[in-house]
Amino acid sequence: MAHFEITPRQARERQRQGALLVDIRQAHERASGQAEGALGIPKDELEAEHARHLQAPDAAVMLICQSGQRSAATVQVLRAAGYTDVHSVAGGTTAWIAVALRLVRPQLDADEADFLERYSRHLRLDEVGVEGQRRLERSRVLLVGAGGLGSPAAFYLAAAGVGHLRLVDDDVVDRSNLQRQILHVEAAIGQAKVESARERLAALNPRVVVEGIRERATSANVEALLEGMDVVVDGSDNFPLRYLLNDACVKLGKPLVYGAVQRFEGQASVFDAGRHRGRCPCYRCLFPEPPPPQFAPSCADAGVLGVLPGIVGLLQANEAIKLLLGIGQGLAGRLLQFDALAMRFREVRLAPDPQCPVCAPGRPFPGYIDYARFCTTGG
Repeated sequence: MAHFEITPRQARERQRQGALLVDIRQAHERASGQAEGALGIPKDELEAEHARHLQAPDAAVMLICQSGQRSAATVQVLRAAGYTDVHSVAGGTTAWIAVALRLVRPQLDADEADFLERYSRHLRLDEVGVEGQRRLERSRVLLVGAGGLGSPAAFYLAAAGVGHLRLVDDDVVDRSNLQRQILHVEAAIGQAKVESARERLAALNPRVVVEGIRERATSANVEALLEGMDVVVDGSDNFPLRYLLNDACVKLGKPLVYGAVQRFEGQASVFDAGRHRGRCPCYRCLFPEPPPPQFAPSCADAGVLGVLPGIVGLLQANEAIKLLLGIGQGLAGRLLQFDALAMRFREVRLAPDPQCPVCAPGRPFPGYIDYARFCTTGG
């Protein structure tokens, strides 16, 4: 041990003699338990305002964190500031527990305790933290489709703590769905997918509001479905609905997280042309016209590897969370393709089409069309 380190038992004995023990972990880290008698002051706050929290420079002070690394670093900061009797507990709270010294839980109301414990791994990430997690709780996501893609996306968005999920699907659970649609179980066969999904998601995270709408998205209701939503996740399995969602998201300025699967291949992207005209493409920039039906058979006709929608759906959930938090580099302007047989990802750069009939800069919204007819005739 370094000369400024002491063991947990030595710290406990010094504490009995009047030394101050300070737990410098964040509040969410201390929620599951901290050394008995310790005062909780986060590391950054203690280093910035040590004069407010500590007594005379020669007062006996001991610092404890989780593993001993942060407390050792803060000891050096305090010693440089003139504190002469400050030590770090070697091994931190982990070592304190290992020698069977007592932990106590801070006094928190039930909701705060649930928040801190449930999202503790998120809260440790600088890119998320408490502020980011609260932002997720205030967020609202529309998922169109509660099937192969919508199931894993919804599952992880709920687990991540997105506060409001609106699920739209007019279908019922069929036995053939269970091979890949992980929100549904045998007992739910014949039940509306949105109800089956709502039950599973509520059981996973009761903090999340799950709104199930048993309808098919159409030109008549799509804007009402998007109202108040921050991000739209496309879990559809047909071209007419993809074009409809794209057009509505461009018109209303909503980011659209796209995913598609077939046989052993999948792809994902983010279409954000509604908020970034001329800089980001929309779905029509990628597919100006739908491919002929023989080149784009449905999963019911062509089949799909059961795990593939899970992989792509998780990519969609990841992109949605990044959009909500404003972190990382998203897939806008990039199409990520996945080949499950070759176990290979490939990225294709996408540029906005300056002649796009929907998202070209300065072009007024052309209105919704007969998307089924458009996808049948190609125009």
